[in-house]
Amino acid sequence: MKKILITMAVDDSFRERMLEVADPKEYELVFKGNAAKGEAEIDADDIIGVSAVLGHLPMRLMPYADKLEWLQTQSAGVDRYATILPEQVILTNAVGGYGVAVSEHMTALTLAVMKNLPVYSASQFKNTWMRGSRQAKQVEGTTVLVLGMGNIGSNYARQMKGLGCRVIGVRRDTSKPMPEFFDEQYGQEDLEKILPLADVVAMVIPGGHQTAKYMDAHRLSLMKEGAVIVNAGRGVSIDTEALIEALRSGHLSGAGLDVTDPEPLNEDNELWSMENVLITPHIAGMLEGNRDRVSAILLENLRRFCNGEPLLNVVDKQLGY
Repeated sequence: MKKILITMAVDDSFRERMLEVADPKEYELVFKGNAAKGEAEIDADDIIGVSAVLGHLPMRLMPYADKLEWLQTQSAGVDRYATILPEQVILTNAVGGYGVAVSEHMTALTLAVMKNLPVYSASQFKNTWMRGSRQAKQVEGTTVLVLGMGNIGSNYARQMKGLGCRVIGVRRDTSKPMPEFFDEQYGQEDLEKILPLADVVAMVIPGGHQTAKYMDAHRLSLMKEGAVIVNAGRGVSIDTEALIEALRSGHLSGAGLDVTDPEPLNEDNELWSMENVLITPHIAGMLEGNRDRVSAILLENLRRFCNGEPLLNVVDKQLGY
């Protein structure tokens, strides 16, 4: 009998649905609550002999995963696992479950920064009427460059296209068909050529050594004067000190950040006090009803695993996504 460990929080209804797809004669499902948030303790004894994990697998326990065949995360980003899982272990993620949530958050960050809402929000709590304090930027007619043209990036492109923007994108593999709502797509080798064209640069690229400080001081300097940058991918993809300098100098007019480097952002970081910066604490994926989207992906993959069928969302561990 194979043992499957569920470390994510599940309600009674979802628990029953999971039990329905796993034949009790062949699979033992063990539920350990929400380990990712520290609400359930997992130790070595829980991991030894486990064939599959759905949810979070603590790094400290990885050496005990001697029988692991499959790890299914409840997140889209899996860079922390991609580099350490043995080659034979299949890694799958929840891509497709966060497209609406994260893209809507990115759109909100974009509009808020372009319309100076952080400035006015701060003035509200000071009971100050800041009429005419700053010029807002027009959204319609602007060029938006999306770095990462997957599910989230494509949803964001759709929303920005609906606001009247020209949307261009950068991706690793340009042989793939261009997603709907993009006007143009480019390879990574073209990034520095097209950065000066964009009024908004929106980042939703995965983590890993290949994307660390992807937007460094040089690339930030290539952005259009007065442009806005938005990041909901990984904080390490932007050189924090270079970003601060670009904002301080006025080269960039603002930033909307759901992710930072470091994370959490240290209390004395200058980004906190910049009036043209809006920071949210890596919560873009938290959307009412989004749990159902993620659960549907996990349930389908559990069914496939138990029936010996190919899994959805298999991650290329070399690429990290």
